[in-house]
Amino acid sequence: MKNILITGGAGFIGSNLALKLIAKGYKVTVLDNLSPQIHGEDPENDSPLFLSISGKVHFIKGSVTDRKDWELALKRQDAVIHLAAETGTGQSMYEIQRYIDVNIGGTGILLDILANQEHTIQKLIIASSRSIYGEGKYKCPVHGEVYPIERMDSEMSMGDFSCKCPLCHLDVELLSTTEDSKIHPTSIYGITKQTQEEMILTVGKSLGIATVGYRFQNVYGPGQSLSNPYTGILSIFSTRIKHGKDINIFEDGKEMRDFVYIEDIVDSVILGLESLVANGQVYNVGTGIGTDVLTVAQTLCKCYGIDVPLIVSGNYRLGDIRHNFADISKIQRELGFQPQWNFEKGIDEFTKWVNNQVVCDDKYEQSIQEMKEKGLYK
Repeated sequence: MKNILITGGAGFIGSNLALKLIAKGYKVTVLDNLSPQIHGEDPENDSPLFLSISGKVHFIKGSVTDRKDWELALKRQDAVIHLAAETGTGQSMYEIQRYIDVNIGGTGILLDILANQEHTIQKLIIASSRSIYGEGKYKCPVHGEVYPIERMDSEMSMGDFSCKCPLCHLDVELLSTTEDSKIHPTSIYGITKQTQEEMILTVGKSLGIATVGYRFQNVYGPGQSLSNPYTGILSIFSTRIKHGKDINIFEDGKEMRDFVYIEDIVDSVILGLESLVANGQVYNVGTGIGTDVLTVAQTLCKCYGIDVPLIVSGNYRLGDIRHNFADISKIQRELGFQPQWNFEKGIDEFTKWVNNQVVCDDKYEQSIQEMKEKGLYK
């Protein structure tokens, strides 16, 4: 396989992946709509992500919601790496139609073409998400391994942000999430990613096309959008710090995420593209280590040398999960994947990059106001 189509290939993950594939001798086609939320108002002149691949890939400006764009992009391709999606859990809870149209509808058009028209596709890779696990896996002192349901507004409003056993309501202990853990997303975004993954794996199998699913944890690194206030706490916090503004730490600041560096993400996708063992499989991609949000904010302030107030406010967003970190033993065992970047090394590289960027407008308060108006922010 030498001809690779990357949807969303001008985005953060896609552009980095495209450049590494080109360096390995692949011919890359990118289908991307250059969304202003990611690339700004004049992306073809001002977007660093787009400019990094411009002239190096066959670029098609188009949408995964347009069948003709798909048909054009799929010509003479050997594999599709499907990254194009609307992202962000909070925004998905009130921009429901857009998330469904792009994430589910766009994937449906791809599969409909593969099922009903001539093509040369041999492999499909889908970017799924840790969000499909919802609150993930925990251990109850009475009932053992359990999967908590979404946390109750009535309890969080009283400052109790812990997850509870769904059977006895006792506090539970966090466990790493394995690929065979229960799938129970708590946001529209998570539901669309679950659906995308299942669609790709099911139809790919029926058509005899090899498929691989990747459940990415929180991806970060140089090049990620600093202007998108709806997703990516490292970017959101960095922009606030650079403007000298306080950072609102939701809940009690102890909520944890598994932050995985962009180069590790790219390497994992290429492993799946080139491996027969990966066919028909899904993999968690992360570091296997959780880092709490307060530590993230403190680390960023230290790296930038800028002190701003860190306010642990007790505010929360309905639909947010408490914790999640991945069990990555399957991808380590089957594909030989090993994260090369720990959090400290990755944050250092990320902040060095941010220091060389123009400080963008801070749109965080606008995003919070939108959630307040929809009753999702407390």
